[in-house]
Amino acid sequence: MAPLFLRARPINPGAKEGMMDKDTTAARAPIHLWIIGVIALLWNAFGCYDYFMTRTKGAAYIRSMMPSIDGDAFMAYVNAFPIWASIGWGLGVWGGLAGAILLLMRHRWAVPTLLVSFVGAVLGLGYQIANPSGIAGTDQGGNAVIPYVIIALALALFVYARAMRIKGVLS
Repeated sequence: MAPLFLRARPINPGAKEGMMDKDTTAARAPIHLWIIGVIALLWNAFGCYDYFMTRTKGAAYIRSMMPSIDGDAFMAYVNAFPIWASIGWGLGVWGGLAGAILLLMRHRWAVPTLLVSFVGAVLGLGYQIANPSGIAGTDQGGNAVIPYVIIALALALFVYARAMRIKGVLS
């Protein structure tokens, strides 16, 4: 017998367990949902870790993650973000984590949650792209590209969840 999280669930809340027919059964989850969901969970969990550590450990954390960057100057830059950019950053990372969990749960709320995450990423990272820090090392290599990668992945996760909702995989 398939594990509980792989079994089709009734869409009709009045249906008895085990008594599902063609009209009341959610579409079976494709294997790529689990692969993408787990990768999204890990990716967004690291984003939450980075957010939490930046907010609580500050410059010491920045120095440990990016030794070539002046941690104190970078934290002064982060602490000077306008409130909307800070809120966007938080919505981006925590919304992404919640959206990945909801995706793995095959819940329809994954779609709007991942949309909120995408909008948050655009706000938070858009500010950083439009207002570079000017700190040596922040505009080189991976540091220059990662904001665009994060925004693209947030959009891709939203589009994927929406497609799964349309196909009836998320209910």
